[in-house]
Amino acid sequence: MVVVLFRSRLSDEAGEEYQETAERMLALARAMPGFVSFKQFAAEDGERLSVIEFDSEEHLSAWREHPEHRRAQARGKEKFYTEYRLTVARTIRDYGFRRGAAP
Repeated sequence: MVVVLFRSRLSDEAGEEYQETAERMLALARAMPGFVSFKQFAAEDGERLSVIEFDSEEHLSAWREHPEHRRAQARGKEKFYTEYRLTVARTIRDYGFRRGAAP
């Protein structure tokens, strides 16, 4: 499993174009081979965190290089974000607990 942490701050100019682009990118990502999940969180200070999971580095690389995603990345630098940081990590350990789940 490969986990991407995308921390960002939106610019005042992001607006509706950003929302439309974000929705399109999520639909495309979900259709990519190896896509596992996406969640997004926002802090009170305006920082946003997106957590994206792919099953392999190869599938994540295919998403990173998708032509429409590349155009959206460029637009993000031009207009949507005042700053961002992207961290890619391999899963070392993955376990959990769910109350009421069968053992």
